[in-house]
Parts: sequence; C-alpha cells; structure tokens
Amino acid sequence: MEEIELYLDDAKDTMEGAVKHLIIELGKIRAGKASPQMLEGLQIDYYGTMTPLHNVATINTPDARTIAIRPFEKKIINDIEKAIRNGNLGFAPSNDGELIRISVPPLNEERRRELAKRAKNEVETAKINIRNIRQDANNSLRKLTKDGVAEDLVKVSEDRVQQLTNSFVAKVEQILTAKEKEIMEV
Repeated sequence: MEEIELYLDDAKDTMEGAVKHLIIELGKIRAGKASPQMLEGLQIDYYGTMTPLHNVATINTPDARTIAIRPFEKKIINDIEKAIRNGNLGFAPSNDGELIRISVPPLNEERRRELAKRAKNEVETAKINIRNIRQDANNSLRKLTKDGVAEDLVKVSEDRVQQLTNSFVAKVEQILTAKEKEIMEV
C-alpha cells in the first residue's frame, strides 16, 4: 500500500513539475507587455562562467512597454547588452552606462498569431510529458502485481493516476486559454 502511494505522489510531483516548466516557457513568450520573464534563460559571460542574467542584475518593468536592467557591477553592462542582442529576442537594448533599457514594441496581428501557435506547441509538449508520466506510473504499478500486490488494488491506483492526469491536462488547458487571451489582447 505504501509503495502505491509513493508511486502516486511521485507521479503527482512530476506532473506539477511539468506544469511549472510550462509556465516558465510560456513566460518567455512575450504578450505585448514588458515582463522580466522575457529575459528568463538569458546567460551572460561573468568572469568566464555562463551565469543567468537575474544573478548579476536587477530586472524590472517601470512601465508596460519597458524593461530596465541594472547590473550589480557597472563593468558588465556591455556584456549584458551583447547577450541581449545575441539572444535572438527581437529586442534592441539601449545602454546609458548604468542602466539598460529595452523598449518592447507592440505586436502586430500576424506576430500575435505566431506567438499563440508557439504557446499551443508548448502546451502540447506539456500534455505529452504528463501522459508519459502517467504511462511510467502505470508501468510501475503493474510491476507490483508481480510482487504480490492485488490486481484490484493496482487497477484502482491506475484509475487514480488517470484522474490525476486528467486534472493536470485540464490545468494546462486553462493556462493556455489565459495565455492566448493575454497574447491576443491589443
């Protein structure tokens, strides 16, 4: 019994991780409003080590169309600007020696549709990951029948895994609906 609960808890935790990853990936898709998440995953060369931007600078949004980056050390400001330019983010940073400002341009209709499509692809990947987690959990549960666990108990547990899967897929769909609304908002 405890072993079954461990498999179920593990499946739930892993599915939650897949949803968290989806939220991070969707945060990188800009929706017309400036957000520090747009720079998530951007790395800079900091004393020979690739370091996440948020570890070497403060990133904030003074208004809906601007991202401001203030490095902890002024001497790395050019490295940060270079990383943003080379990051294929579609931004043109401006540097005043102390602060980097990124002006986020408004999106046109075609670009909004592209971003919505990209969001759908990220959601599909998350759904596939959740279903793979379900399959792994079910396979682990089926192996327990060989160890003497009753088949009825395994079947009930598989049903619980399916309910868990359904709830996480529904959660992912809700996240997509909210992101599409955000993207298409003018």
